[in-house]
Amino acid sequence: MQFNRRDALKLGVVSAAALALPAERMARTKLSFANKLAVSSMPPPFTAPYVAPPVVNLTGDVTSVLTSDGKPFYRMVMSQFRQEIIPGLQTTVWGYDRSVPGPTVMCKRGVPVLMRHVNNLPSQHPQLGYRPWTSVHLHGSASLPQYDGYASDVASPGQYKDYQFPNTQQARTMWYHDHGVHRTASNVYTGLVAQYHIVDDLERSLPLPKGTDFEGKSYDQALTIQDATFGADGSLIYDDGDQSSLYGNVILVNGRPWPVMKVERRKYRFRILNASISRAYKLALSSGQPFIMIGTDGGLMPQRQFVRRYRHGMAERYEVVIDFSKYPIGERVVLQNLALRNNDGFEHTNKVMAFDVVSESSTSRNNGVPKLLNPGTEVMSLQESDASKQRSLTFRRSNGHWTINGRTWADVEASGFQDTVADPTLGEVEVWELSNPFGGWFHPVHIHLVDFRILSRNGLPPKPWELGPKDVVYVGEYETVRVAMRFGPYPGRYMVHCHNLVHEDHDMMHQFEIRRPDGSRGDDPIWADPPKDLPDPPP
Repeated sequence: MQFNRRDALKLGVVSAAALALPAERMARTKLSFANKLAVSSMPPPFTAPYVAPPVVNLTGDVTSVLTSDGKPFYRMVMSQFRQEIIPGLQTTVWGYDRSVPGPTVMCKRGVPVLMRHVNNLPSQHPQLGYRPWTSVHLHGSASLPQYDGYASDVASPGQYKDYQFPNTQQARTMWYHDHGVHRTASNVYTGLVAQYHIVDDLERSLPLPKGTDFEGKSYDQALTIQDATFGADGSLIYDDGDQSSLYGNVILVNGRPWPVMKVERRKYRFRILNASISRAYKLALSSGQPFIMIGTDGGLMPQRQFVRRYRHGMAERYEVVIDFSKYPIGERVVLQNLALRNNDGFEHTNKVMAFDVVSESSTSRNNGVPKLLNPGTEVMSLQESDASKQRSLTFRRSNGHWTINGRTWADVEASGFQDTVADPTLGEVEVWELSNPFGGWFHPVHIHLVDFRILSRNGLPPKPWELGPKDVVYVGEYETVRVAMRFGPYPGRYMVHCHNLVHEDHDMMHQFEIRRPDGSRGDDPIWADPPKDLPDPPP
């Protein structure tokens, strides 16, 4: 195998990361003993007003920049800046388009877009000191391998990459975040996270709560939940517990600590993303009223589900409707976080945000939730008998390493990115058994490219909130979860990993390769369309 200069630079990322780890651990230890935010500076819950992220509309419903072949085009810049998160203090963050979280991108099914992601980050992380290479993953998208955010397909500061997103899937809530090898946790923690929504005609035809052309008064809100720890000066403190997990003592929603949202007496739709590094949530309303669950990772469920509380692992998206018509004007409803095993709790981490009912509904339009939502979703009709093959993947800590079937991303790197844990055939259905045989950790498992159906959990039916298309599944302590999926629409190498991002970075990640029925391979995720140096040309 012949390597050129670019090959050497790519593979150099691996050795550079390995060499940086001891010094980085010292930096984390030093930061963890720094003066943390004083109790007097800790923002009281429900004093910060709720703020929705900015929106980038690429649906074609509004004028946008087009490529030479007619695709909507958008140039997104990753940069370092300061943002007020804790009142009165400035926090150095990294963000997409100078916002944390970044702008919510709106796209229409069947309208492909080209997004240019520019790495304009500084030469080193402000606290940890490493060089910030990035790889943008559109989580939930059926993208070609070279546009999937493959962990080792990285852009350094001063480079950019054009990502082609086909948007062929049904309406859904996705998100884009950094996926750079060994840096995902700290890059996401520092701010590189945002939502991305696909809309389609079926979803628009339903009387679900909506926005007004995605602007102005909106009854369809994106909630991105994170947790963080801050220093006395407002700086982020990154402490991953010696490569175990990271738990903050401040809960953030759309970058605000425990915000309060003013609502009308009507139904609202919330697209809830858990973007925390290691914290899972068990969400419930303080009133005891149920959520109306309408969507999961892969879009609308076949039919609505009523749940009073549900478990929400990292990277999962759940779409819920809350009916505030049940409350009088002047009532406050709190979105609570009930205790979950193996999550470190602090004084106010049992709260997420509040809703204050302040007025009657200003419109009766789009204020319903039909029983049937999307009963024709193909993945939800998959049966175990459809599978051509069954596989088992075991997620465990072994000899100080986070592993999948005893293997890690280091094995992928050592093989020249050829080693795989599975080799499904394009278009075929498989059942995967995902096992966590220990009680010390839970693992939200993400399988790239595909949607899957959860068949069972420890031999029992999936939970009511899991009865929709998924791409992440919470594999709890001593749990075995069986999932069914059809592999496609593209051949190529794609990742499977734990979405506790500390586990992923150290090194609970591997890959599978989909081949065509004739055995031919798909595009290479690293070399097919690598990042390029700035300056960047017009689209």
